[in-house]
Amino acid sequence: MRVTVLEAIQKSAEFLGKKNVESPRLQTELLLAHLLKMPRMKLYLNFDRQLTTAETDALRELVKRRGLREPLQHIVGSTSFCGFEISVNRHALIPRPETELLAELGWQYLSSLAGNPTGLDFGTGTGCLAIAVAAKCPAAKVTALDVSAEALALAKTNAAQNKLAGRIEFFHGNGFAALPAPAPTFDLILSNPPYVASGEVETLEPEVRDFDPRTALDGGPDGLDFYRLLAREAKALLKPDGKIMLEFGDGQAGAIKEIFERENWIVEAVKDDYSQRARILVARASRP
Repeated sequence: MRVTVLEAIQKSAEFLGKKNVESPRLQTELLLAHLLKMPRMKLYLNFDRQLTTAETDALRELVKRRGLREPLQHIVGSTSFCGFEISVNRHALIPRPETELLAELGWQYLSSLAGNPTGLDFGTGTGCLAIAVAAKCPAAKVTALDVSAEALALAKTNAAQNKLAGRIEFFHGNGFAALPAPAPTFDLILSNPPYVASGEVETLEPEVRDFDPRTALDGGPDGLDFYRLLAREAKALLKPDGKIMLEFGDGQAGAIKEIFERENWIVEAVKDDYSQRARILVARASRP
């Protein structure tokens, strides 16, 4: 028996609710809008439309995947970041809304500089930070690096899809060693590094634990390994007045601030995200 759009939404949302999926009705509507290739709000104008058998079967498969806690972004293949469409897969962390603040701070700072400012995205993943900064600050020269060849391939694809392939230079390798010798210097280093403590990875929601790459999550025993590395090594890659801006996890602000001050950085600010949680460290290298 054929069902209407409204009936399909109601039944699917009920199923996802039983699977402990957050916001099951919204998730169902987004899946159906993707399937029918229409804006989500247009579903409300089509509640009485009957789905074809093929559409019903296709929706059932999508909802089944979401019920297994596969991220919505993986199912539909992309997500929006600062207004840019970013393709996603298992090889890179799905961009989070909180990271949009880091991108915004980055492009605002580079836009305040004269000439052709330079920015480095350390651990670029999907390339979302590099893409947003390059697009919003057209004068900037942006470099992106990642240890994962698969993630870097995804980032290059995203840059091309957003017509920024010629604006971002990509390098594959471990840490700053990925950069060519002699290493260039930058006005800004941006990073959303792995910051989950190793022992806590298994406690994360299935959408994160089972689908985001572990290398993009695991920040070592206390989650702070990459901040120590950046505090030690990033200074040599910055121009005299250069800055570093880093995203971090809940409750880590004090420890990260201490790590950078111990390495003689001047911490200029700890910024809250849109939910008023400390999220971004802004620091400047102190010079002798």
